[in-house]
Amino acid sequence: MVTAVAGGRAKSRMLAAALARRPAVLNDGRSPAPRAVGDLLIALRKAGAQATSPPVCAECGKHLRTLQRRGQDWYCGVCGPTTFEPCTGCGKTRRVSTRDRAGRPRCVRCRDIDGRDPLAVIRGVIAGLDPHADPDVVADVVRHSALRPANQQKIAWALEADPSLLTGNGHLAPFPVILRLIDRLIDAGVAGIVRPACPRCHRAVRISKPLDGQRVCRNCIAKSRVEECARCGTRRDPATRDDQGRPLCPNCLITDPTNLETCIVCGRRRLVNTRTPDGPICPTCRPLPTLVCSICGRTAPCTLSRLTDRPRCGACDQREARCTGCGSFRRVHSGTPQEPVCGPCTKPDAELWRPCPVCGQAERLRAPGPCRRCVLKHRLDELLVGPSGAVAPKLRALHEALASTERAATAIHWLSGGIVSTVLSDLGSGRRPLTHEALDELPDGKVVEHIRSVLVAAGALPSRDEQMIRLERVVSDLISSHSTAEGRQILHRYATWHLVRRLRHRTSGEDVTHEQLVVVRQHLRAAVILLGWLAEQGLTIATCRQADLERWLTSDDARLRQEAGHFVRWALARKIASDLSFPAVKWTGPSRPMDDEARWATARRLLHDDSIRTEDRLAGLLLLLYAQWPSAISRLTVDHIEETGGAVRIRLGDVPIDLPEPVADLALQQVAVRRSHAVLPRTASPWLFPGGQPGRPISAWAMGERLRKLGIRLAQTRSTALFQLATELPAAILARTLGIHITVAVKWQRAAAGDWGAYAAEVSRRNGS
Repeated sequence: MVTAVAGGRAKSRMLAAALARRPAVLNDGRSPAPRAVGDLLIALRKAGAQATSPPVCAECGKHLRTLQRRGQDWYCGVCGPTTFEPCTGCGKTRRVSTRDRAGRPRCVRCRDIDGRDPLAVIRGVIAGLDPHADPDVVADVVRHSALRPANQQKIAWALEADPSLLTGNGHLAPFPVILRLIDRLIDAGVAGIVRPACPRCHRAVRISKPLDGQRVCRNCIAKSRVEECARCGTRRDPATRDDQGRPLCPNCLITDPTNLETCIVCGRRRLVNTRTPDGPICPTCRPLPTLVCSICGRTAPCTLSRLTDRPRCGACDQREARCTGCGSFRRVHSGTPQEPVCGPCTKPDAELWRPCPVCGQAERLRAPGPCRRCVLKHRLDELLVGPSGAVAPKLRALHEALASTERAATAIHWLSGGIVSTVLSDLGSGRRPLTHEALDELPDGKVVEHIRSVLVAAGALPSRDEQMIRLERVVSDLISSHSTAEGRQILHRYATWHLVRRLRHRTSGEDVTHEQLVVVRQHLRAAVILLGWLAEQGLTIATCRQADLERWLTSDDARLRQEAGHFVRWALARKIASDLSFPAVKWTGPSRPMDDEARWATARRLLHDDSIRTEDRLAGLLLLLYAQWPSAISRLTVDHIEETGGAVRIRLGDVPIDLPEPVADLALQQVAVRRSHAVLPRTASPWLFPGGQPGRPISAWAMGERLRKLGIRLAQTRSTALFQLATELPAAILARTLGIHITVAVKWQRAAAGDWGAYAAEVSRRNGS
C-alpha cells in the first residue's frame, strides 16, 4: 500500500521523513503534512484500517475523503482554498468560476458565452488554411484533443485571435491544448498545419514548458534552470535538493548511497536499472532483448542506439575504431566491422555534435565545457608541468604519447587514480627522480607496475627485465626465510649458481617469462620446505639418509615432492648429500587419449565462425594446427608474420611456415586490428597479441583463459596436434618449424611410433644422385 501511494524513492523518503517527525498524524489526521501522508491515510481507511484516522479539515475538523490543499494544510470543499474576486460581468465579489478570453474573472452566473459554437469557429480557421479539410474529421480531432467544452472555447478564442499558431507560431500558444491539437491535425493529414519548433534551439521537438511567455523544449528548460551541484560542483539542472535545500545533479541523486539497492542477480549493492517482481536488478545484470546487431550482424543481447534507434550489441557499443568517412578515431555508431562509421558521419546534426570551445572539433558534449581530448591535455599539464612552467625533457615523450592516445577516456580514467596522479605529479615536480630505483621504493602492486610499463613504453625509462628483478626479490626472501645459516648458504648456492644461472643461459639475453619465474620459485620453495623439515628433525641435507627422506615424502608436510627431487639430485651432484636416491620421472608419452575428430571440429568452427573475435580465432588455430602453447602464442610479434609475393608465413621456429588461405587472412587481420586496453597508442606495442600493460604482450594465463572459454582443452589439444605432427614429420624438421627443443621432438616422434630412421639416408641418396 505504501508503494502504491508513494511510488518513487524520493516520494517514499519524504513520506518516511514526515511520519518520523510526527507519527501522531496517523491517529489524529491533522495537517500540516505532505500530500503523500493524506493519500496514505485515505488508502488505509479504504483498506479497512480502523486504528488510523482519515484526514481532517484544518478549519472545521471534518473527515475528508478527498483532499484540497493550500500549502501543506488540508481543507474540505466548503473551507477549501477558493478565490474571490470582482466579477467582470456583474461587478460583485464572488467566487471565481471561469475567466473570459482576456483572463478576467467571471462568476458562475456571468460566464463568458458569446453564443457561437467553438467547433464551428475552429473549423472556420482551419478551412482558411486547408479548404479541402473534412469538417467531421476536424471536429473529431478537436473533441479528442479537448474533451471539456471550456477547453474547446479556449482553443477557439486563441485561434480566432492568432491563426498563425497553426502555421509555425505554436510556441506562442497560451494553452498547451493547442499543441496537442496541432499534432493531431498533422496526424490526420490536414494540410497547411506546421508543427512548431523550439524558439531557442530551433529543433522540431515537443514543446510544452512555458518560459518567458513562450513554449520551449525540455532541454532548453533544463538549461535555464542550471545550478551548481552542491556535491560535485557540476552545473546542471537540479534533479533534487538536499536537506538544506541545496541543488543536487541527476548523477549525484542516482549514486547517493540511500538510492542503492541489493541486486538479486549479483548480490551487490548498486544502482537499480530494472525492477522485477523478484526484486531490483543493477545495470550490469539487466536483462537485454536478443536481437540482430545492426553493425556486426550477430544475434546477441542488444540495446537500441539513441542515435540510430537500431539494435547494437555490447561489443559494438564499446568499440572504438577509425572512421572510414572522416578518418577520426571515435566510438562506432554504424557501418560494419570492416567499414566503421562514427557518430558525426552517421548523423551530422549541428545541435547534436557541437564544436568543442577549446579545439573546435565536433563532439557530443553533454555539458558545457571542453571535449575529452582537451580535458586530457589539461590534466597532463597539471601533473607533468614542473616548477619551471614546462614539462621536463625526460617526460616530454610521456606527455606526447598520452596526449595523442586514441582512447582519451581511458587515459583520463587512468590519470584519475590516486596513486597514478600522485606518482606522476611527483615525477613532474622533481620530488621523485625518474629512475627504476625510485619506483622500487613505492609499495609493490599492479598499479605501480603499470605506471612503470607506461614510462618504459613511452621512452621515459629504459627497459629492464622485470621478471628477473622480481625473481631476485623472491630468491632473497625465500633464502632469508630459512632458520639456519648453513641452510641459507646451501639455498644461496642452489638458487644463484644453479637455478638463476641456468635460467639466464636458457633465455640467451631475452626477458624472463612469468612461467619461467614460477618454475624457479617452485623449485626453490621445495628446497626451503625440505630443509625446514630437516632442521625441525635436527638434521641437515648432509646428515639426511634415505629413511629420513622417505619419512618426509610420506608425511603430511611433504609439498612440491617432484620439485624437491630436483634439489636432492643437485645436492648429490655437488657432493653436498650422500646415500640418497630420488629418481626423476621419465616422460613416456601423452597420458590422455588423442581426440583428433574433436580437434578438427574445433578448427573448422574457428575458421568459419565470424562471431568469434579475430585474436581468439588465430590463437586457437595456432594451438590446434601447430601445437603452440599459450605462452609461445602470447610472445609472438608482428615481425613473426611475413607477407612476400602473395604468400603469408609465420615464423614459429627457425624456418617460416606457409599459412593456408583462411589462417593467413586471420593473421593479416590481427596485424591490422590488434588492440589492447593500454592507455598508449597501439603503434607503441610490437606484440601480435598486446596486453593490458603498454609494451607488454598478453599473459599466458589470460591467453589460456580465452582459449578455455572457446571450449579448447589446452593440454589435450596440444598433445593431439603434436602427436599427429610427429607421425608426419621428422624430429629435426618438427623442432625447426615449431620452435620446440630437439629432444622434445624426438620423444614425441617415438611416442607416435614414427619411423624416420632411414630419413637421413634417403636424403643423402637423393642429394648424391
